[in-house]
Amino acid sequence: MLLKADLHIHTVLSPCGDLDMSPVRIVEEAEKKGLDIIGITDHNTTRHCRLISELANDKGIFVMQGAEVTTKEEVHFLAFFENNDTLNKFQEFLDENLPEIMNDPSKFGYQVEVDRDEMIIYEEKKLLLNAIKKSISELEIFVHSLKGLFIPAHIDRKKNSIYSQLGFIPSDFNADALEISRANSPEVFKSLHPEVKGFSVVRNSDAHRLEDIGAASTMLQVEKPSFSEVFMAIKGLKGRKLITE
Repeated sequence: MLLKADLHIHTVLSPCGDLDMSPVRIVEEAEKKGLDIIGITDHNTTRHCRLISELANDKGIFVMQGAEVTTKEEVHFLAFFENNDTLNKFQEFLDENLPEIMNDPSKFGYQVEVDRDEMIIYEEKKLLLNAIKKSISELEIFVHSLKGLFIPAHIDRKKNSIYSQLGFIPSDFNADALEISRANSPEVFKSLHPEVKGFSVVRNSDAHRLEDIGAASTMLQVEKPSFSEVFMAIKGLKGRKLITE
């Protein structure tokens, strides 16, 4: 089956996420946009993933649970995990490595977790926009130790991307795919960057507002909506594949 995925969506828990980005409204918007798979990727936290997964399951939408992580080099990466056990271990990793610098909501925005009734049940005090204490390679090794997916985010942007921070892609870079922004297409990007030959390229919305959900997406040829099927599609295994390439 061919499924439509937007794997980069922020919630109200991200300080830069619009206050309308509650779990309930995100799922409603994803259904409206015809998405089959969504990725929940708040900055340096996974705390909204499980509720959104439950809500989306009722609508027949599969959720890739993860986070958008900022490394010491100020590069953003998407990381996804298959089950609650590995997601919990990754949250512990984030909690241990996020600096003790507090958020100022008046400057950066609120960082709140809400329930299915949109009531606030938790406020993250540490500023989630900070870089964690780990490098790119340290993050990659930890994500893969949990059998997760490791994808550098919006690599075509001039800020917080691997190109903007390092200026190149290391020859031994062990990413599972590369993400480009909605401003680009995989075909055009690959033609301009022959060095990415051999990498799968996904394109997502990086939505911080409801109206942006599904503004960019990736089509996946899979047998069913699941983490392992998305993993195989991104890696091009057993007949699964990305259709946008």
